[in-house]
Amino acid sequence: QVQLVESGGGLVQAGGSLRLSCAASGRTSSSYAMGWFRQAPGKEREFVATISWPDGSTNYADSVKGRFTISRDNAKNTVYLQMNSLKTGDTGVYYCTARTNWGNYRTPLQYHYWGQGTQVTATS
Repeated sequence: QVQLVESGGGLVQAGGSLRLSCAASGRTSSSYAMGWFRQAPGKEREFVATISWPDGSTNYADSVKGRFTISRDNAKNTVYLQMNSLKTGDTGVYYCTARTNWGNYRTPLQYHYWGQGTQVTATS
């Protein structure tokens, strides 16, 4: 089992920035890919970004490309999501996730482990 704990959400004005963190513990290994999904009220959970572990290959949703950056610290088993130029449409609960193999996986069912989520709210 892998446990994921997110932190760093909050309230920010549109145009501002936030950085989310996700600490992994348990049976972590170098073969895990980690990423972020988000879910707005009344909408389905959607892919945001993912990063391979440990070489750092990344994939992004088109809606966040150029504004969000995913990174990882192997020594700390932690993945980060730097969110710049936030828009009101970025509002939602952000979930950290992990799966055992790297690939261009963009649906929730393709991921094996989930954190509890952290709220991000961007106001106009």
